[in-house]
Amino acid sequence: MLKIVTIIGARPQIIKAAALSRAIKNSFVDQIEEVIVHTGQHYDPEMSQVFFDELGIPQPHYNLQVGSGSHGKQTAAMLVGIEAILEKEKPGAIVLYGDTNSTLAGAVAASKLHVPVVHIEAGLRSFSKAMPEEVNRIMCDHVSTLLFSPTKTGYDNLVQEGFKVDNQAPFHANNPKIYHCGDVMYDNSLYFSEVALQKQGVVEQLGLKQKPFILATIHRNNNTDDPIRLNALFRSLQAISEAQQLAIVLPLHPRTKKLLATNLDPALYDKITTSALFHLIPPASFLEMVALEQQCSLVMTDSGGVQKEAFYFKKPCIILRPETEWVELVKCGAAIVTDADEKRIHSAFQQLFLAKDLSYPSFYGDGKAAQFICGEMVKHLS
Repeated sequence: MLKIVTIIGARPQIIKAAALSRAIKNSFVDQIEEVIVHTGQHYDPEMSQVFFDELGIPQPHYNLQVGSGSHGKQTAAMLVGIEAILEKEKPGAIVLYGDTNSTLAGAVAASKLHVPVVHIEAGLRSFSKAMPEEVNRIMCDHVSTLLFSPTKTGYDNLVQEGFKVDNQAPFHANNPKIYHCGDVMYDNSLYFSEVALQKQGVVEQLGLKQKPFILATIHRNNNTDDPIRLNALFRSLQAISEAQQLAIVLPLHPRTKKLLATNLDPALYDKITTSALFHLIPPASFLEMVALEQQCSLVMTDSGGVQKEAFYFKKPCIILRPETEWVELVKCGAAIVTDADEKRIHSAFQQLFLAKDLSYPSFYGDGKAAQFICGEMVKHLS
């Protein structure tokens, strides 16, 4: 029996973990024992517990309750907690997702204790080390034993960084194995898309059933904490909404909600909070987000996960960041990177909103990535 410790902390990791936990329950229950550790990086119940309840994820065996804080303080607290758990549980591997501080802390703790690291979403690169996430994902990749990339681009990035494609078992940190396996989030989107139809109530409650609307999310620190950027983003949303008489649905991250009143120009704040076209709603659950993504006309986001989800449901996307690790979305024309540049945002909207010839190739596998990952862990780490 292979014991794995799964580290989760942020909302996207909780959702991704559902795919792996489901695969274990359905096909590997006699071969894999999963111990789930929640770092508490997202401590708001609306951003965390709802996903365990809604997606049927097993409750965490441990919760470090780290909460918010500086990168150093947060990562250090996680590192101490994860190290203690690894020493107690003595797992055959640690499973890490993506690129958060939880990912970095898990990678450092496990590598120092010589616990094999399994990195899901390996190889993604924005090629900007100004992004904390870029540093986290590079550090994690380079101490991992099994690296599972969701895309061919990610796999190629690993090869370019020196990972060898022909390494032979046994695999370890000095002799890692890299895979192009598809995306566990695509697994989830396929699995939960039918269930999400039951969550259409969120669209009905907003009075938007059968009506065009933009789904927007803004939560990244460099957007919310910088008044210049935040004002540029909301001026763009407000101008597009008013000019097109188009509704904007914006589930508010707790940080964004807190900073709107202080960082937005008072006149702009008044416009968006009094406009009948602006729907500033509480954080949406995963299934509510899927329902909104299924029904919207266009997505505007600074979230990496929402970029992909828009693609899964064949919706054009404006990326409110200076770069993206999901470069294939941009290359195929389904998404445009605009950063917080108002002219680029308006141009991208004009280009994408009425486009009829956008394509959505099958970049992200066949919906069975988690099943494949479990099989490879059992094969090489048991």
